[in-house]
Amino acid sequence: MLSIQFLGAAGTVTGSKHLVRFDGERELLVDCGLFQGPKQWREKNWEALPVPAPNLEWVALTHAHLDHCGWLPRLAESGFRGPAYCSSGTAELARILLPDSGHLQEEDAEHANYKGFSKHDPALPLYTEEQAIASLALLREAPFNQAVELQSGITCRFIRAGHILGSSFIELRAAGRVVLFTGDMGRPHSETGGPSAPPDTDYLLLESTYGNRLHPAQDPHPQLARIITQTARRGGSVVIPAFAVERTQKLIFLLKELMEEGAMPRIPVYSDSPMAIQAMKIFLRHQDEFDEETRGLIRKHGSPLDWDGFHFAAKREESVQINRSRVPIVIVSSSGMASGGRVLHHLAQRLPDPRNTVVFVGFQAEGTRGALLQAGRPTVKIHGLEVPVRAKIETLGQFSDHADYQEIMAWLKGFARPPRRTFIVHGEPSAAQAMGDRVARELGWDVHVAQYLERIELT
Repeated sequence: MLSIQFLGAAGTVTGSKHLVRFDGERELLVDCGLFQGPKQWREKNWEALPVPAPNLEWVALTHAHLDHCGWLPRLAESGFRGPAYCSSGTAELARILLPDSGHLQEEDAEHANYKGFSKHDPALPLYTEEQAIASLALLREAPFNQAVELQSGITCRFIRAGHILGSSFIELRAAGRVVLFTGDMGRPHSETGGPSAPPDTDYLLLESTYGNRLHPAQDPHPQLARIITQTARRGGSVVIPAFAVERTQKLIFLLKELMEEGAMPRIPVYSDSPMAIQAMKIFLRHQDEFDEETRGLIRKHGSPLDWDGFHFAAKREESVQINRSRVPIVIVSSSGMASGGRVLHHLAQRLPDPRNTVVFVGFQAEGTRGALLQAGRPTVKIHGLEVPVRAKIETLGQFSDHADYQEIMAWLKGFARPPRRTFIVHGEPSAAQAMGDRVARELGWDVHVAQYLERIELT
C-alpha cells in the first residue's frame, strides 16, 4: 500500500511537506518547509506532525528555500534522526540558510522581548542557531539523475528543476509505482537552464504558485534602472526585499551591469544578510548549474565581494550602520516576502518617507507584508507598530524563478503519456484551482487539487 498525505503546500503556497507511507509502516517526508504568510498558517510551524518525528525513516528535499527545508531543525529537535537526502547544491545552501534562519529567529525573539510587543512572555524562537547547526548532520548529498536506494524496492532520484541552484524534481519509485514531486519548477531559458524534460510517471505532484498568472513579457532591466534613477534624483533610497539565495546574487550582478552601461547612477549597494558572503561563494562555486550568459557575467566582472561600492553586511552592527545612511543607496535584504528578517528594519525606517521606493522582485504569498504593500495598504505592522506607507511601491514580476501557467503547460505537454493522476499543490487556493482546471480542460488529465491534511491512497 502506498499513500500520500499533504501536510503543507496544500491550501497555501508555503510549508511544503508531503508524507509518503509505505505499507502503513514506513514514512518518507518529501520537503520539510516553514509555513509563511497569514497567522493561521504560521502558527502551524509550532505544531507536531501527525506522525511522530522519531517514526519517520527519511526526508528528501527538493531545494533550499525555507518554505521547503526550513522546518528541518524543528523536526530534528522533535526526534527525527535522518537521513535527509538532497542535491549537493541544496546541501551547501542549507548549511548556511538553516543556521541563518535560527539566528534571525533568535534576533527577532530578542527584539520582541526588548520592545515588549510579543503576546508571549517571553517570546521564543521556533528553533535556535545551535539547533539548526545540529540538524545539518542529517543531510546526505545525492547526485543528479542517479537513483538512491532507501531500502529494497524503494528509490528516489533527483532531477534538475531549474528553479534555484540545486533545485530538483524528486522521482520516487515504490510498490511498482512512480511518483514525481516537482517542488518549485523553474522557468525555461532561465539562468539555471530551465527544468529538465518530464520523466514518465504514474502520479504527479505539480506546483501552482503562478497557476493563474503570466509573467510580464517586457525586459525588466530598463524598468529597474528607471526606478532607481528616479528615486536617487529625489534623494531617496531603494529597498529590494529578496530571497537571500539566488535572487540576491542575480540582482547584484544586474545592478553592476546597469551601472557599467550608464543606465543608473553609481550609488552604494548593500546586501544585508548574515550569510550573504557564504551564499555568493556557493553561487560562484556552482557555475556549472547556470547558463552561458550567467557564466559570462561572472567571467567578465569577477566576484562581487571585490567590487567597489558593493557592501555585504554580515553582522547586526553593519546592518544598523546601513540605516544611518542619509544619501541614496540600494538595499537588498531578506526575506523576499517581508515576512521576517533584517529587511523589516529597513522597511520600518524607509516606508514613511515618500522619497524612497520599495521594489518587489518575487512572488508575495497571501497575507505577507509584501502582499499587503502591493495591495496599497496605508500602514503595515512591523515589530508591533503600525508603520505609515508613503514610499512608492513597485513590482517587477519578470524576476520570478517560478514557471507561470503557460510555461507549466508547455512542460506538461512533454509527457509521453499522462500520469494516472495529477495533484495540484504549492499554490494559493485560487491559483491551484485555476491550474487544476486548466490541466483538466486542455489536456484531459485526471486532476485533484490537494487539501491540507488530506490523505490519498495511490492504488
